[in-house]
Amino acid sequence: MARKLRLEFPGARYHVINRGNYQADIFQSDRTKAAFEACLIEASEKWSWFLHAFIVMRNHFHLALETPLGNLVRGMQWLEATFANRFNRHRHEHGHLFQGRYQALLIGDEYYLGQVCDYIHLNPVRAGIQPLLGLADYRHSSYWHLHRPKERPRTLLSQTALTAAGGLEDTAKGWRQYADHLARELAESVGNKRRYASFSTGRAIGSDAFNAEIISKHAPVGSTRAWTLPGAEQMREAQWQSQLQNALATVGHSLSEARAAPKSEIWKLAVATWMRDAARARNGWLSMQLFLGTPTVLSRNLTRYRCTHQRSDPNWSLLTSTFSA
Repeated sequence: MARKLRLEFPGARYHVINRGNYQADIFQSDRTKAAFEACLIEASEKWSWFLHAFIVMRNHFHLALETPLGNLVRGMQWLEATFANRFNRHRHEHGHLFQGRYQALLIGDEYYLGQVCDYIHLNPVRAGIQPLLGLADYRHSSYWHLHRPKERPRTLLSQTALTAAGGLEDTAKGWRQYADHLARELAESVGNKRRYASFSTGRAIGSDAFNAEIISKHAPVGSTRAWTLPGAEQMREAQWQSQLQNALATVGHSLSEARAAPKSEIWKLAVATWMRDAARARNGWLSMQLFLGTPTVLSRNLTRYRCTHQRSDPNWSLLTSTFSA
């Protein structure tokens, strides 16, 4: 299977996740957790990373990290290879330690960064291995360091989670307020599986505007192969959404008008045809976005449009002249 592309640029922030090979409990002992934490701190210093949050569980880890130099791949290669070598040397073992490649989801603005920090800090509670009231005692987490400023690594930015939770101060009072904030977050997530669903799947965690910006500045839009790689679907559809908005504005209509107009409306078919030709948008996606019926109905209407209307349609002329200029 093709390998998923990594998007790297100076200042990028990521939610990074990886598990033990075959989901093995590679961090089963406190000593092993401590060894990985030490290796992580070493990596953050070596590669000039900022850690906003982290946690080491029995069989996986979560990181919210920032790369001022845009060097996620080299740094993660060093981190995982160095820890695996130390682990195997100590245990007199060989072979892969981690379950394939790590996940790395780009994080948007401070709101989403704060949400990821909360998600990471609450991991032991959601896993049922630490009560909420005793969360600060879970040793191998940035939340443990939050309450012990003298023991914090230089690269750990504990203030991030406090600021995102409402501009809280890095004091005993601020820590208590943040604990109350986490309790509310936990209560709101109970029974809501979708609340954090996007935090571990796809390619980015952020607003539609953030996804669009990532596409316009950093996505390899000129590479056909890049858009066939796993995980590219989210970014591809965000790009289609931006192109669709531009096409609708060009013909003087909106999505609300598309909802009310018939499936065979000429201007809708002109936009759909242009999206098919210029953006390679799928019929299924276009059918939903422009309210064009089923993909089969759309395919039939597009064929009729091309044969009967396309050449003389002023909407088509407007679209092609605008975007070919």
